Amino acid sequence: MRLLKVATCNLNQWAMNFDCNMKNIKESISMAKESDAVIRLGPELEITGYGYEDHFLELDTVTHAWDCLKELLLDDWTDGILCSFGMPVIKGELRWFTAWKQKEHLEDFLLLGDISEALSQTTVPFGYGYIQFLDTVVAAEVCEELFSPMPPHAELALNGVEVFMNASGSHHQLRKLDLRLRAFIDGCSCIVVNGDVVAQSSPFSLKDVELTVAQVDLDAVASLRGSISSFQEQASCKPKVSSVAVPYKLCQSFKLQMSLSSPLKIQYHSPEEEIAFGPGCWLWDYLRRSGASGFLLPLSGGADSSSVAAIVGCMVKELIRDAYVPLEIANGDEEVKADAVRIGRYTDGQFPTDNKEFARRIFYTVFMGSENRVAASVSPLGGRNNVLDIRTFHRELYSSNATRSRAKVLAEEIGSWHLDVLIDGVVSALLSLFQTLTGKRRCYKVDGGSNIENLGLQNIQARIRMVLAFMLASLLPWVHNKPGFYLVLGSSNVDEGLRGYLTKDLRRFLRWAAVQLGFSSLAEIEAAPPTAELEPLDEGDMGMTYEELSVYGRMRKIFRCGPVSMFKSYSPEDNRFDLRQFLYNARWPYQFRKIDELVHQLDGDKVAITKAADEETSDGGMGVTESISKAKEAGVVVRLGPKIEFTGCSCQDNFLKKDTITHKSQFIEDEAFEEAGTAIRLDPVLEITGYGCEDHFLEEDRYHHPCIRN
Repeated sequence: MRLLKVATCNLNQWAMNFDCNMKNIKESISMAKESDAVIRLGPELEITGYGYEDHFLELDTVTHAWDCLKELLLDDWTDGILCSFGMPVIKGELRWFTAWKQKEHLEDFLLLGDISEALSQTTVPFGYGYIQFLDTVVAAEVCEELFSPMPPHAELALNGVEVFMNASGSHHQLRKLDLRLRAFIDGCSCIVVNGDVVAQSSPFSLKDVELTVAQVDLDAVASLRGSISSFQEQASCKPKVSSVAVPYKLCQSFKLQMSLSSPLKIQYHSPEEEIAFGPGCWLWDYLRRSGASGFLLPLSGGADSSSVAAIVGCMVKELIRDAYVPLEIANGDEEVKADAVRIGRYTDGQFPTDNKEFARRIFYTVFMGSENRVAASVSPLGGRNNVLDIRTFHRELYSSNATRSRAKVLAEEIGSWHLDVLIDGVVSALLSLFQTLTGKRRCYKVDGGSNIENLGLQNIQARIRMVLAFMLASLLPWVHNKPGFYLVLGSSNVDEGLRGYLTKDLRRFLRWAAVQLGFSSLAEIEAAPPTAELEPLDEGDMGMTYEELSVYGRMRKIFRCGPVSMFKSYSPEDNRFDLRQFLYNARWPYQFRKIDELVHQLDGDKVAITKAADEETSDGGMGVTESISKAKEAGVVVRLGPKIEFTGCSCQDNFLKKDTITHKSQFIEDEAFEEAGTAIRLDPVLEITGYGCEDHFLEEDRYHHPCIRN
């Protein structure tokens, strides 16, 4: 047997916080060494952190990454262990995250400056290849390469590679673990041998560093490959892949005291658990890094805001798993304990031991109700815009006693500090101001008002609630003699753009949380008919069932149907694929320390500053048809348009829709140029679809557009 002990890890890295990232990396290496692992795999871009976006265009990013790598190499961190680190590298022509196409041979990558001097090395092998040790062969892939149509590991395996390290750093997505394990990769750290998972980490954890270790037999890998005749046949005529020889052994011989890691049953979380644990861990991470004192949530008693409250309640339970038994804290995670004590403002050695007690310290909920005039009979004495119009009204709470009661009960179950307020005084003041300015009196649709009036009256209530929420979040800490501020939590459904659609997953989550989290009032909230309570009888305005809306939502988002294909408008604000971070460490400790070093090096010398010339600005462009008309009037025979002039450059998720390329252009026809006697017309790039279509090019109708002629 050739026994190999390997380790992989989950690291809670923070983009651009190099000190934090290095601390986690070093801790994971120490833990791997303590477990006698000889290979340590870290996540993608672990040195810089994931989600940099345009920060990768800053050369400082790469410089800092090289400095961190130098520190790891010069100290004894990598002694006796093979480590895979993730960081960006500029290869000559400034290509950022471009697939390496030169597979024929490895190139010499030139180390520059103090990196080369510190390592006493001028070049390193760079490119597509593998590492040949004395007793095994190791290669690395990055994230999506493992499940691409022609994955590198297929060719590398035919070249004898036995150990593949895949560093991944992708975003969390519902049911992703199930999909990834079926595709032979993971949604959390795991170690797989011959298709069997032998080690798996928890996908959701409050810890900054979590290590997964397994001892595997590489002879079992060789034996399985030898038993597959097609593998042998293809290996006999494989393309040769370059390699780097390392005169070092990684494996150990079998001893009776050693035991192999056995196959495990894959641990999947249900969608309901993922909804609870994933956002719950993220909320705690955001809270502890932001410097805030807690959360404030406008709690309406409806499904959306109640689900957010339940997620915060789950976050608290993750910190204190069972009543009076602080799991993460009692198990010695000093980082979690310190954050909980700091945010909860515990003193004299105390720390949180009770769910509700801790929730009351960090979680505020507020019910913002309203009452208004609902039904009316109009006197024939005047029009509805007449201030003296005679009407009879009966009053009714838009925010019903049922929703008010549900919000209060849920807050008590979670333990939040709960407030109840009516916003009618503020609404009336704004409406009176509008009437004074315009002389017009607005009415809801049921009172004879127009759609514009109806929507405006609803928006007033919604915006007042938003402003009040931020005011309370800013001032309530002061009221309770606490420092800092509260983070305002919003509640909107991913499919809310599709007329308030309530997902099946959310309904199942509410039912699950009612039982598993102990918030029993969620069962009543889930069963209640959904209503925004912004106007009378808004529930009857849907015009379709939620099951029908479920079908529409899935076709729009999952199957990428465009507006014309669906006959609906749907544009939810979905940030799951926006990999830019939400929160920066505003102290910038690493970067500011570098600046201090540079200032110290100046030693009083002046810095040469070049003044930039004023940039010319443009007043903007014109429409496609107008630009063509002006070109004709000027006698122009060649007209150059901008990129993606039909759609514009900021379509974002609209480019996911099938109709982008299907839409018939009604602006430019061949005859227009024939009539103008145009001899030559130069097309801009992607003129028909417009520029920035992105995933819209994946849609089925891309070649069916009537303007595209054979």
